Amino acid sequence: MRHTHENNTLSASMIGETVTLKGFVQKKRDLGNLVFIDLRDFSGVAQLAFYSDNPFKNITTNIKSEFVLEATGTVVERSSKNPELPTGDVEVDVTDLKVLATAKQPPMLIKDDTDALEDTRLKYRYLDLRRPVLRDMIKMRHETIKATRDYLNAQAFLDIDTPILTKSTPEGARDYIVPSRIQKGSFYALPQSPQLFKQLLMIGGFEKYYQIAKCFRDEDLRSDRQPEFTQIDIEMAFVEEKDVQTMSEGLIKHIMKETRGIDIKTPFPRLSYDDALRLYGTDKPDMRFGMPIRNLSDVFASTDFKVFKSVLENGGSLQGLLVEATHGALSRKDIDKLTDTVKPYGAKGLAFVKKSADGFSGSVAKFLSDSEKDALTAFMSEGDVLLIVADTLKVCRASLGHLRNVLGDKLGLIDPDQFDFHWVVHWPMFEYNEDEKRYQALHHPFTRPIDEDKDKLESEPENVYTYGYDLVAQGQELGGGSMRNHNVNVQTKVFDALGLDKKTQESRFGFLSEALEYGAPPHGGIAFGLERLVMMLAKTKNIRDVIAFPKTASATCLLTDAPSEIGDTQLSDLGIRVTDES
Repeated sequence: MRHTHENNTLSASMIGETVTLKGFVQKKRDLGNLVFIDLRDFSGVAQLAFYSDNPFKNITTNIKSEFVLEATGTVVERSSKNPELPTGDVEVDVTDLKVLATAKQPPMLIKDDTDALEDTRLKYRYLDLRRPVLRDMIKMRHETIKATRDYLNAQAFLDIDTPILTKSTPEGARDYIVPSRIQKGSFYALPQSPQLFKQLLMIGGFEKYYQIAKCFRDEDLRSDRQPEFTQIDIEMAFVEEKDVQTMSEGLIKHIMKETRGIDIKTPFPRLSYDDALRLYGTDKPDMRFGMPIRNLSDVFASTDFKVFKSVLENGGSLQGLLVEATHGALSRKDIDKLTDTVKPYGAKGLAFVKKSADGFSGSVAKFLSDSEKDALTAFMSEGDVLLIVADTLKVCRASLGHLRNVLGDKLGLIDPDQFDFHWVVHWPMFEYNEDEKRYQALHHPFTRPIDEDKDKLESEPENVYTYGYDLVAQGQELGGGSMRNHNVNVQTKVFDALGLDKKTQESRFGFLSEALEYGAPPHGGIAFGLERLVMMLAKTKNIRDVIAFPKTASATCLLTDAPSEIGDTQLSDLGIRVTDES
């Protein structure tokens, strides 16, 4: 028979009722003349009671953890209540019991604070998913998708799917490639995003599109990346960037209200890309605390300290972070440890100056001139510590941007319950790749340059800015978007600036260029990383927590043992030969 109630719904108001429950055995306690079983279903846990005269008590002897049971009985008041459980006031006096499935001894503890290593959890993911903490995160993912669909559907967006087997148009991350059996020697690519197709939909006259889209990127992984991931993908026609941003703010506001019950304020603050780097050293700054980066090059312009002087004479910069006394004390040992955190970002060291009632101390204090002391006194108070990096501007910003986040966490400056949604806008069109000696798109090559910079595409590509924007929160990029090139001549100039010859432009993007020649409306959009959004909502730092069946950091599935070899027959059908070369 069907269960009559979800386990977590039992309460004192139901005392005397007959219920049928189903679920997994969370725990069994055999007290001799009395047996208790905690029965867990998707909703939660209810306690089954088998008193000394219960004829089903003997059956419980062989019942172990994770057995699947069906139990019918009467809801009774507990003699010893458990205030930590929603069902802690009652238990079920069992009058009928069925074992629906037995279970082997699990290789891990199925509880929130499991002691299992991540490899074990991923290999036995179906057991890991039984843990309430993961159940709640996957449920949060569902609720986020539902809230997204509800909001966009109400705004007259159409949910349109785009191809999974498509053309390889590499520009950035590597594509996952799929060989064609019918067209031997030719290959499909799995989409890194639906970017080109959603632009084609705008050209096709669909003015409001969205998709919960699967995307694939063959790139090095980390805690917030997976080889396959999900985007909330959105595109709009006949709009400007403010329209897309306003729509996005409404969507995020709706999601926050529906999933967390939090009413956030809109519009979100806006910060230019250049200001984000200048003040925080990163294009995704955590705005839950202050501590901006300070330019110290002017302070030390006439320094006699050889290290600083050499850096400035070679076109470098001096940048610093002021750790105020009210933030907390930093010992010399603390600073030594902080030095190790900036070295991976290129910094060769971390100098410091501390202000006290007697003057200045620290690693460079003895080199300070009177004018430099006066300049520092203008913004430093007693007990403040100034941490300094001397290097290229790029290294200074990258290392101090990371150090700022480390300090925010170490000194308790970050409120984990605060949400700091903000826009980083007006991105540069290009960044220079020193290894390849060419420009590459900072967002993507379909981003529209701002009108006054279009003429610089050929002569000053490094000074071209765009209608590009990212939505950032908690120091993470939640979504990125832009207005697109709807003029084929501008799009061609962008391809030229990227160093793509005409043949490459035609082979990779010819279908888009031709479509633009048939008339394209001004259009733009945004794509939100669903997993990153759910990670923020669920307060986890590991992307694998919010994906039902994730991959490892080496892009393998321990559950199914994928990727795996395929047979000779399949290889022959595809016209592929595997060599022994690594």
